[in-house]
Amino acid sequence: MASNRVLIIGGGPAGLEAARNVTELGLSAVLVEQRERLGGTPIAAQYAALTHGFRDAEEAFNGIIERVTQNSQVALHLNSRVVGMEGAAGSFRVKIENSRGAQTLDAGAIIVATGFDHFDPARETQIYNYYEYPDVITIADLEAMLKAKQVVRRSNGASPERLCFIQCVGSRDRQIGNEYCSKVCCGIASKQAIEVKQLVPSCKVFIFYIDMRMYGYWENEIYWPAQEKYKVNYIKGIVTEVIQKGDKLLVRGEDTTMGRPMEVTMDLVVLSVGMEPSKGTKTVAQALGLKQNKYGFIDVPPESLDPTATSIPGIFVAGAAAGPKDLDDTISMAGLASLRAVTTARKSQSQ
Repeated sequence: MASNRVLIIGGGPAGLEAARNVTELGLSAVLVEQRERLGGTPIAAQYAALTHGFRDAEEAFNGIIERVTQNSQVALHLNSRVVGMEGAAGSFRVKIENSRGAQTLDAGAIIVATGFDHFDPARETQIYNYYEYPDVITIADLEAMLKAKQVVRRSNGASPERLCFIQCVGSRDRQIGNEYCSKVCCGIASKQAIEVKQLVPSCKVFIFYIDMRMYGYWENEIYWPAQEKYKVNYIKGIVTEVIQKGDKLLVRGEDTTMGRPMEVTMDLVVLSVGMEPSKGTKTVAQALGLKQNKYGFIDVPPESLDPTATSIPGIFVAGAAAGPKDLDDTISMAGLASLRAVTTARKSQSQ
C-alpha cells in the first residue's frame, strides 16, 4: 500500500533539516535516531562553536531540534535502529528495533542521514601515541575543552605554552585506504587555533599541514585572521612521530618547504582526525540493501547527477553519510533529499 510519509534515518543536522523540510512541503515525517537525543555528532561530541561566525554550536542546534520536536507532523523514534526493509518506492516497510521491541513503519520514501565517525588515531600508520600520551588529543577532544572554556594539558592540568595541530590524520592516506580529503579539517583546526589563542593568549600555536584546503569563505573568515590577528604559525611539513621527552612531547618530521628534518617540543598535540562512515551508516546500508562505495559511505551513482541519489529508487542520502561534508553541504543536501523524497511519495499516491 502506498504511503505519504517520509522516513528519515538519523537525527543529526541532515536528518533534522530533512524532517523540517518534508513537513513544510506538506507531508508527515518519521525520524529514527539511534541515540537518546537529537543533534548528531555536534551535540554528542560537545562541539563548541561552528565555523559559521563562531556561533555557539549547542545554541544553534537546540533551535533546530526544537523546531522538529515541537512539530506535530514529525513522529520521533529515539534509541531506535533500523534492522530491515522490504517493498519499493512509494510503499516501503521498514523494521526498527528499540527497548520496547520491534515494529514496522510504512513510508513512501526514505532519507538516510546517518552522519560520520571521527577517524580512530590508533589506525594511523604514523606513530602519534594517542592512547599512550595524555597530552596527545584529537580535534574532537579539543572541542570539548573549548566548550568548557578550559584548554589544559591532561597530564598536569596546566595551560599549554606550545600547542600544535597535525593535519590529515586518517585522510589522504593510501596506506590505510582513506585516499580522500575530509574537507573540513583544515578549517576546523584554524577555527580551534583562534579559539585557543582567545582562551590562552600566551600560547604559541602551530599547524603542520600537507596543503591547507580552505573552502568557500573560510580563506578570509578563518585562515587569514588566524595568521594575521592571532599569529598562528602554519608550517608545511609531515609529522611522522610524537614521543615523550621529559614532561614535553617531541614532534618529529620533515619541514617540506625547507627540505630538512624537524624536531620541536610541544605541550599539547592535537590530531586533526578526518571523517569515516559511521557505524550507523554501514549498518543501515546493509539493512536497506544500499550499495556502499569502497570507503563504506553510501554510494551515489555518478551518472545520476543527483548528489542525493542511491542505488535504490525512492531512497535518498543527505550529509556525511555520502562522504565528507561541511555543514553547508549537509543542509543543502537535506533540502534536496527532502524535495526528492516528497516528490516520490506523492507520485505513488497519484498512481
